[in-house]
Amino acid sequence: MHHLVLQSIPQIFYLAGIFIAFFSSFLIMGKAKKVMADYVLAVWFMIIGLHLIFFMLIWSEAYLKFPYFLGIEITFPLIHGPMLYLYVLCLTGSAPKRPIWLFHMIPVFSIYLILVNFFLLPSNEKINIYQQGGGAYKMLRIYIKVLIVLSGIVYVGLSINAIRKYRNKISGLYSNTEKINLNWVYYLIAGIALIWFAVILKNDLLIFSLVTVFIVVAAYFGISRVGILDYQIQETKEFTEDPIGTSPLPNSKYEKNFAGEETIQNIHSRLVALMDVDKIYKNPELNLNYVAKLLDVHPNILSQTINSIENKNFYDFINSRRIEEFKRIAMLPDNAKYTILSLALESGFNSKTSFNRNFKKFMHSSPREFLKSHKVDME
Repeated sequence: MHHLVLQSIPQIFYLAGIFIAFFSSFLIMGKAKKVMADYVLAVWFMIIGLHLIFFMLIWSEAYLKFPYFLGIEITFPLIHGPMLYLYVLCLTGSAPKRPIWLFHMIPVFSIYLILVNFFLLPSNEKINIYQQGGGAYKMLRIYIKVLIVLSGIVYVGLSINAIRKYRNKISGLYSNTEKINLNWVYYLIAGIALIWFAVILKNDLLIFSLVTVFIVVAAYFGISRVGILDYQIQETKEFTEDPIGTSPLPNSKYEKNFAGEETIQNIHSRLVALMDVDKIYKNPELNLNYVAKLLDVHPNILSQTINSIENKNFYDFINSRRIEEFKRIAMLPDNAKYTILSLALESGFNSKTSFNRNFKKFMHSSPREFLKSHKVDME
């Protein structure tokens, strides 16, 4: 009886994982407004659900009744890495063209080609191979396991790199990036990494317990569209042309030809005047396109100007101005009655976290330490 109870525990996990995977896929496909990332996640959940079904057939030895399915499950672990990477690319607006993406599926197609002879075997021979631990295909299974581990490492690395590139991209477009929540995407990647680690340990219960948890977390964010994707859509609609405009995001790359030293200097002079006189950096939702429109220049040329003369990206340039404004107004005796946060918000920051991080970055001390060194007492 005790053995049966222990055996039923992983079965519950597998069944729960299968149900959640397919149910989540249908929920995502039922969303009113779907984007490419939604379709990718829905397909990925279907693949995970099928993977769990095939694994359960092996684990429960039900494959004895359905031997014609044997071998299909072998390549499924090699699909999850590319799907994770594709999902991250879609979230960050960098999804590759379809023909290029098929390149990532070459290992899967290659293994199926190698297994053609296996698929053509009679059912009893297939069963014997599985019961013997691989038989003539033992070395192939070892190679595939190594390939699975390498796939996990490569695609986790590629996914992290894609997010880093996105961070750099938005730093060149926006002056405040706190609304862009990238943490949950990192959790997603960490979850996949843990699953691959469990695969290395060969702990089936741990693997599919983690898979079930992973599906729940991914489904929650995928269905609610919380974080990076949601913010990307909002930003495109709200802040690109002006704080309530609707123009598209600019290409973050510079134009091939250099604008010219005289042109760059002229744009920089007008930019500095805009900052000193109009103090537009006080707008917490300021972005590159809006400033470029005010100066009547192409966003790429403005970005090139800031990088070449200020040696900063747009994000750092604007926030350094906000820091200087905070320092200026914090020194005024009449402002001693205000809190540090209220003056930070007055300077253009949209959160305490953003202010503290940028202040330490540019001043190498906390705001309170800086004020104390200048004998300014403020709450």
